[in-house]
Amino acid sequence: MYGLINKAVEGLVRSKFGDDAWNRIRTRAGLPDEPFVSMEQYDDKTTYDLVGAASVELGAPAEAILEEFGRFWTVYTAEAGYGELMRSAGHNLPDFLRNLDQLHTRVRLSFPHLKPPSFSVSNEKAASLDLHYYSDRPGLAPLVVGLLKGLAERFSVQVTVSWRRVDGVERPHDLFHVSWTSKGGGPS
Repeated sequence: MYGLINKAVEGLVRSKFGDDAWNRIRTRAGLPDEPFVSMEQYDDKTTYDLVGAASVELGAPAEAILEEFGRFWTVYTAEAGYGELMRSAGHNLPDFLRNLDQLHTRVRLSFPHLKPPSFSVSNEKAASLDLHYYSDRPGLAPLVVGLLKGLAERFSVQVTVSWRRVDGVERPHDLFHVSWTSKGGGPS
């Protein structure tokens, strides 16, 4: 994964738990006290180690940490200079979700070695859809739940997300059922 991901993990920990917590997590993960470089590639193990260390240090399940990170990521990337790119992906939640692969294609222009997940939408209705998530990186479905919740905040809707693993098919993946209502109760 690129350093931008690890910088965001650091940003989340520092903003919610402080510098001391970050230093304990970084140390437990076996990482040196040096900044992550956004455009540099890091082994996926680095990110998994950070999540594992955060789980131990903060006393929270890895799934909860991944979900919170997913929420944080939607804000962090917009503030890290990718707001316009995010705006171009859609003006509402379903449009944005339909355009996730296109968004990742554009991100690859800046991050040529990026190995993004793939997404597709099915069973779309007026206020719900199924989002299929394909990734070679195991265990990141809770992060997607957090991303969906963060995007719901971005688009001012209330969202309900359920997910399950789909095995026994040509391309095993995670399936998220996403439904939403506007925060005012009317159409979104």
